[in-house]
Amino acid sequence: MKTWSLIILLSIVFLGCKKGVKQKEDSTAQMETWQVDFLDDFDTFNPENWQDQRIWVNNEKQCYVPDGEYGTREVSEGTLKVKVVNIGEKRSCDNMDKHGKQHPDTEYMAGRIVSKNRKEFIKGKWTARLRIQGKSESSMFPAWWILGAQNNEPPVQEADENICWPLTGSGEIDIFEHHGDAKENHFTTGAIKSLGECDKGDWWTLRTDKPTTLNEFHEYSVEWEGSDLVYRLDDKEVHRNIGEGDKYPEPMFAILNFAKITDSPMTGEWVMEVDWVKHEFRK
Repeated sequence: MKTWSLIILLSIVFLGCKKGVKQKEDSTAQMETWQVDFLDDFDTFNPENWQDQRIWVNNEKQCYVPDGEYGTREVSEGTLKVKVVNIGEKRSCDNMDKHGKQHPDTEYMAGRIVSKNRKEFIKGKWTARLRIQGKSESSMFPAWWILGAQNNEPPVQEADENICWPLTGSGEIDIFEHHGDAKENHFTTGAIKSLGECDKGDWWTLRTDKPTTLNEFHEYSVEWEGSDLVYRLDDKEVHRNIGEGDKYPEPMFAILNFAKITDSPMTGEWVMEVDWVKHEFRK
């Protein structure tokens, strides 16, 4: 009887200790709240947060132009509008690819802004509230994403911006992309897997395709949770890259752009409207 009494007593003590540890863990998790260290709600275009990026990638058909030329990047009524505009006639384009080749003449003008050398952060959580105005069309390619701050593509403004995509220091995480040639009310999200060499990345293994209502505002985010990258739509988890978070230790900057990926006709102008962008960290 004494032996059983001792076993029961020890079990009670063990369970009590385990419960105490669990309560402490829950309490610690509750104390670690997100703190905002960057927020742009686009009352104006703030050059301390963003700069234009003029670059030719992915064999895209549009020309990125500076200073909101042709209305391709504007702030009005409290939101940012990043656009693709058909100006009706081809004009020269000074965008260069990473090999020094110049973009051919095109009638499509577009906006692309980056927080490079303005607002760059290590890990944490990036979120944007955005929508695509109107109906999805073929060739649309709007995106909200982050890139390693040592990326060697223009604008190159610091001595350490000498690492080629997608190596560490120039890694890519796509928070929101819409491919108009695919499903109408869907977006893709996920990291780009580096294959360990310059310009060699696996675009699809770590990504997923999810439904959304593109013409309504939603919050699209990625956060580091331990070693994982967690992707959320309106704060609900929709995808997770397990163990991939540690592969992005570098500061990263944000990118908002609207591209056109084929020569198919477009109606009017295409608009990605952004209500706000923020970065948070755990405290």
